[in-house]
Amino acid sequence: MKMLQISNYYFPHFGGIEQVAHCIASATKGVEQKVVCFNETNKNTTDVLDGVEVLRAGSFVKISSQPISVKLGSILKRTFKDFKPDIVIFHYPNPLAAFYLLKLLKRYKNCKLILYWHLDITKQKILGKIFNGQTKKLLNRAQKVVATSPNYVEGSLFLKSFKDKCTVIPNCVTNEKTELVDKIISRGEEIKRNNKNKFILFAFGRHVEYKGFKYLIEASAYLPKNFKIYIGGSGELTKSLIKMAEGDEKIEFLGKLSEDDLKAYLYATDLFCFPSITKNEAFGIALCEAMAFEKPCVTFTIKGSGVNFVSVDKLTGIEVENKNSNAFAKAIIKLYKNKNLLKEYGKAAKNRVDELFTYDKFKKNIQSLLEL
Repeated sequence: MKMLQISNYYFPHFGGIEQVAHCIASATKGVEQKVVCFNETNKNTTDVLDGVEVLRAGSFVKISSQPISVKLGSILKRTFKDFKPDIVIFHYPNPLAAFYLLKLLKRYKNCKLILYWHLDITKQKILGKIFNGQTKKLLNRAQKVVATSPNYVEGSLFLKSFKDKCTVIPNCVTNEKTELVDKIISRGEEIKRNNKNKFILFAFGRHVEYKGFKYLIEASAYLPKNFKIYIGGSGELTKSLIKMAEGDEKIEFLGKLSEDDLKAYLYATDLFCFPSITKNEAFGIALCEAMAFEKPCVTFTIKGSGVNFVSVDKLTGIEVENKNSNAFAKAIIKLYKNKNLLKEYGKAAKNRVDELFTYDKFKKNIQSLLEL
């Protein structure tokens, strides 16, 4: 069997979709496979990662989150002709790649299509409507549609009409993400010592609107002075978030974190904050990672998102009304005051990851999927 994955970007590019695509490649090492994706520069490149050939099409601009490339079509056409894939795993959304793929699938009728549905196009409402026809063609052509949570199947206007094709494969936390060595534990203990007698909160991710970091900053105003809030990551909103937090000594921005530093802060934190607010946060791999460290979580209710499937209200943490900063703060304070509940939710969080979100579980699900 020959398998082709088509993704926006691919490892080592950082992102949830890219991480899933990389995990799929790792989970199917016995399969002859290739990956086609965009490059972050306007240059075509080919490299081999873990035995998988990755063809990156040069892109010169990004419009509404979509990389634009005049070279992608010819790369896909040549790959289909030379490689002749039996199965294509297409990571949705990716409208430009979908345009070329649908044309090729008319010619290669025996090629099976697995549509890996990461999220609906929600932010770009006009573009979303423009590509409705294309999306329906993909869904009709697909043999299987993978959603990352049952919540997204029920909450997606598209997937509800194709439930018979849908299968749920939750994203995973890889073993490398949770592995602790002495230097990481030492760094984590140092963070704890630097915050003696303080309750440590941690959040990280891209600083974009849907991640909701401004609501965490607002929530800080309701918290006592013996709280410490670390915010990791960076993005287009970093400067405005820092300005918003001016004068609040509880908040510290960490910038981009190395894998070791990320694990050290997850080790040290008392409670993980995940303030995402829209369905653009389709699952929440960062949430899984925190739960794997036995950390309870505070989240917002996001209708149709997998966030509230990953962390379950009153089991692994507390879920509150969307964008309600006061309620977010009250949930934090409740867990601060009730150490037994904090510990109980933390243990349940770790158990949920072990039951549903491990790499081994993901690997079995992917291998089962490919049997079709």
